[in-house]
Amino acid sequence: MNLVVGATGLLGGEICRLLAAQGKPLRAMVRATADPDKAKNLKLLGAEVVTGDLKDQASIDVACRRVTSVISTSSSTLSRQPGDSIQTVDLEGQIRLIDAAKNAGGRLFIYISYSGNINLDCSLTAAKRTVERHLKQSGLDYTILRPSYFMEVWLSPVLGFDVANAKAQIYGSGTNKISWISFQDVAQFAVKCLDNPAARNATIELGGPEALSPLEVVRIFEEANGRLFDIQYVPKESLLAQKQAAKDPLQESFAALMLSYAEGDPIDMRATLQTFPEQLTSVRDYAKRMV
Repeated sequence: MNLVVGATGLLGGEICRLLAAQGKPLRAMVRATADPDKAKNLKLLGAEVVTGDLKDQASIDVACRRVTSVISTSSSTLSRQPGDSIQTVDLEGQIRLIDAAKNAGGRLFIYISYSGNINLDCSLTAAKRTVERHLKQSGLDYTILRPSYFMEVWLSPVLGFDVANAKAQIYGSGTNKISWISFQDVAQFAVKCLDNPAARNATIELGGPEALSPLEVVRIFEEANGRLFDIQYVPKESLLAQKQAAKDPLQESFAALMLSYAEGDPIDMRATLQTFPEQLTSVRDYAKRMV
């Protein structure tokens, strides 16, 4: 049985869809507060849906029964409920899940972290790297996936990239290259790691097919959209001030992610694609879909 944690999220939902399409046994852990339609859709896929919360040890233990593999995508950064925080979910909750999987006799744990180039001091990075270390020391077989910036998130109106209105918010100078990746490709890698021996006890950096600067990305969207974009720059000094003035760990972490974006995140995928053949989604592909 394969357990997906974070199953109603963007990435977790896609992983569930792929597992179901391949006929792999699927258990989806969802919270009691999850969108009922999303939980219903998981059942329609054929998933065994269990209610659980990373803050509740007993529910995690139940979810992990008779599980051979766990894929964890859960995070407090985009979907928060009362009591959720980087400390309770991204750190303590993930550690609880790793321990529960081990105690239940699980064999493989696939953890979705983020790029190793994102290394500015902040609560989220500290949580990610601490969980990675705990997983490596757990005795479980593991795969740690470290994707770069998701194009569907960072090239969306939520973070100032508004295609419909031809406006783009750029963090820093916009000249440093990032290996933008689609969440759908990350889901493909996660599922492939279940059966590929090369993924055992491995940490894998993931990026898209081409590293592009934010300004190059804007040009691609301008060509696809047939309109020039209004570009607003957010200087690194402003981001640093935002990070220093943050009133909670989540605000601090988002400022750090924006600063890391400004520094760039190029990832060479050539060796990885030899081991895990995959047709990666390009920014141009994404721009065509959006336009």
